[in-house]
Amino acid sequence: MKRAFPLLGLLACLSAGAQSPVSPTPFATPPSALSAQAATASGAQQFTLANGMQLIVQPDRRAPTAMHMVWLRVGSMDEVDGTSGVAHVLEHMMFKGTKTVPPGEFSRRVAALGGQENAFTSRDYTGYYQQIPAHRLEDVMRLESDRFAHNQWPDDEFKREIEVVKEERRLRTEDQPRALLAEQLFATTFMASPYRRPVVGWMSDLDALTPEDVRAFHRQWYVPGNAAVVVAGDVDVAQVRALAEKYYGRLPARALPARKPRTEPAQQGLRRIAVKAPAEQAYVALAFRVPGMNRVEALTDADRDALALMVLSAVLSGYDGARLERALSQGPERVADSAGSSAMVTGRGPSLFLLSGVPAQGKTAQQVEDALRAEVARVAREGVSEAELSRVKTQWIASTVYQRDSVHGQAQDLGSNWVQGLPLDAEERLLALLRTVTPEQVQQVAARYFGDDQLTVATLLPQPLDAKPRRAAPAAGAPRH
Repeated sequence: MKRAFPLLGLLACLSAGAQSPVSPTPFATPPSALSAQAATASGAQQFTLANGMQLIVQPDRRAPTAMHMVWLRVGSMDEVDGTSGVAHVLEHMMFKGTKTVPPGEFSRRVAALGGQENAFTSRDYTGYYQQIPAHRLEDVMRLESDRFAHNQWPDDEFKREIEVVKEERRLRTEDQPRALLAEQLFATTFMASPYRRPVVGWMSDLDALTPEDVRAFHRQWYVPGNAAVVVAGDVDVAQVRALAEKYYGRLPARALPARKPRTEPAQQGLRRIAVKAPAEQAYVALAFRVPGMNRVEALTDADRDALALMVLSAVLSGYDGARLERALSQGPERVADSAGSSAMVTGRGPSLFLLSGVPAQGKTAQQVEDALRAEVARVAREGVSEAELSRVKTQWIASTVYQRDSVHGQAQDLGSNWVQGLPLDAEERLLALLRTVTPEQVQQVAARYFGDDQLTVATLLPQPLDAKPRRAAPAAGAPRH
């Protein structure tokens, strides 16, 4: 797949010569079927096109550039057993042509416009984007809407591209010990949830995947009612509305298949796996089942706990010299070369709190595991100070403000929030909520969610590096969709 972005959304899941400007396009008054739904203080507005597709526009006049993205609320979690990886393979095949655009031509045309383009697939969503000079917005809308509705390619293109995806799996998962461990950690942590499957797919499923599997997935999920167009940058909202109706609003509406619930059952006890792979150092990862954050208004108790867990993760490893670094990686008695935490509490599936670490020389993975859990237990026992929370919140706010300097970041936030069904101003609401988190709430979640019954532990057992298979380097200039 092309370079994937981290999920920003609430937590704030790879140049060419330009042509001469085209003549300005006259814009008609937007059709009445194009109804406004929401707006924010920053100027972001959301509309529903006539066919149910969403349009989100964020004006930003600071530079003559625009980010155009298409988000689909479909990812690997929407696959079924036996076709894992099909969402990601389809992302690749979307660059392989339509009735009027030959394979590979899409990227060449975007480059000729002076733009950059890419795509990404995660468990929750798939996305496509182009960053272009603002006056070229209509050109990329024409191209993107065409491949959204008319993706078409010969079987030979699939046969070549599936080998690219397999090699991607080898290079990014099978040859990367920690990625391999993470894959097996998720497969062990989840039983019913489709989060147990890797986004890239199991190799046996990729071997068995057919062109018709990919085409069927496209017909099933690439429908207007399952998509949102996000535009951020030096644009006029009314003009973008008119262009969106012209190129996207006329696509035929089709019904979405019913999504069946696949609720993960409660974990009944500690799970532990060991993964052997050629590596220089051991590694340990701990995954705790925790509640997720599903809204930023009218919060439930689970939402409040998820918010406090986000703050707890920031306390543990959210800045240089945070608790895990000080306790595990500094000083003469250090047990880890590195240690970190992550509160994965947003998304369409179940949530996890992750702790991980790399043992220092002469130390064991078990010592790192014990030290990680001891730091959480210390928070549960002693709590955190107001000054510590104030530092975390200040850095969080600064990070969010910095992210907004990028039209790419703005569009990414809006798209990922749409996928989760959150309002346009979710970022502002989240920051306001973060300011309300108290030391007592952080202490309470540290005491509530880190027992053995909610825990899965994965340990990397290093094997000799000479056992690692040698693979030929990919061809220079090979596409990396």
